[in-house]
Formats: sequence, C-alpha cells, structure tokens
Amino acid sequence: MNLPSTAVKTELELTPSPDVVHAITSRKSIRAFLPDPVPKETIERILRVASRAPTGVNIQPWKVHVLMGDALTRLSAEILRAHDNPDPESPHDWEYVCYPTEWTSPYIERRRKVGFALYSLLGIEKGDKARMHAQHGRNYTFFGAPVGMIFTIDRVLGQASWLDYGMFLQNIMTLARSAGLDTCTQAAFGMFPKIVGPQLGISPSEMVLCGMALGFADPDAPENTLRSDRAGVDEFATFHD
Repeated sequence: MNLPSTAVKTELELTPSPDVVHAITSRKSIRAFLPDPVPKETIERILRVASRAPTGVNIQPWKVHVLMGDALTRLSAEILRAHDNPDPESPHDWEYVCYPTEWTSPYIERRRKVGFALYSLLGIEKGDKARMHAQHGRNYTFFGAPVGMIFTIDRVLGQASWLDYGMFLQNIMTLARSAGLDTCTQAAFGMFPKIVGPQLGISPSEMVLCGMALGFADPDAPENTLRSDRAGVDEFATFHD
C-alpha cells in the first residue's frame, strides 16, 4: 500500500531544503567537529530513513552502536591507550582486508594526493611521525564529534551484504548533510575489535566494520577545507551502444 505524500514528507523532511544532489555533492570527510550536541531524535530519524537502503533478499545486514557522552569518552580512551602503546607482537587486529597489500596506479597516486593535502593543511611535514601518529589518533576521538557510531556485521553474511552495507552508510551520510550535519567514515576502528567488542557488548559472531563521526563541522578548522577530487565520468565509465 502506498503512503500518502504527506506521510512521506513528514518522514523525509530533515531540513526545508531536501536537495539530494546538493546533499551528495556537499558531503566530504570532516575531521574537526564542534561540541554542539545532536538531538537523539535526529539520529533516530536519520537511521530510520537510511534503513530503506537496497538490500538483497531483505537481509538488512546493518547493526549500529550509537555512542554519546561518557560511552564515547570511555571507548576513545581505551583505544587511544592501545594506539599510543602498541603491542609489538600484534600491531593490529584487522579482521578483514581493508587496503591493498600492494598499491598500484591510479590508486596509490590518489591516496598520496589526499594524504599530502591533509598534512599540508595541518602543517605536518613529511617524516614527522609523531604528529602523523597523533593525527591518526584523532580518529579514535571521532574527531571531537558529539556522536560516534560503530557498525558491525554478522560474520556469516557474504560479500553481497557488504555491498548493501555500503549503500546504508551512504544513506546516513547523505541524510546527515540534508539535516545540516557532517560525517566522517572511519575504517580505523576496525583495527581494534578486541577493544571495541567488549566495550560495547558486541557478540563474537559479529565483525566490527567501521566507525563514523557525526556532528556539526568546525568552520574554523583548516583540515575541513580539504575537498578531494573525483575522476571524470569518461575515466571510469564505458558506454556500450
């Protein structure tokens, strides 16, 4: 049964300007947030609408842990301790392959370009490992955002469910923009499943996929001026007539 148009608008109207194209094109990774709180009702609404993402045979593989206040602070502190005092016997605990074991063109050039651009904005010189380490550690504070989210997926699910998950995450980021909020997805949390799992009571049958910072961007932070470019359609699309 189709919902009346008024009911749809009530659910989707996160701002007076629900321009999907603008929400997508204005999205970028924000790495410095204001401490201003985000209403729980807004987060719930974003997640509810985001759950309309396409999902093969209606599996809906997403599971979300929303952290605010003391819960966010506790998790950040635990991970930062491990980040600053790494175990030489176990440098990380990735449970899935996140990045290539061998970087090739054009991916290595793209990675380097955005990395160099970020460090340049922050005044971090090449080879300054201490400041690079500290900047990476800011991931685990959710870059100062008042809301952090941890996403998990059941281990029994296959690659198709990971594709579904990506569309769900994209929905969250797009809806956040339409609500005047910003985000940063963070694979870095996947490095510490042995800390994240017990802290949040995550079942061993679930895998920590990634994290996401959510809040209001700090307009004065230089790192927030970074906007990575995208390849042209002619570089990645082939049209068959």
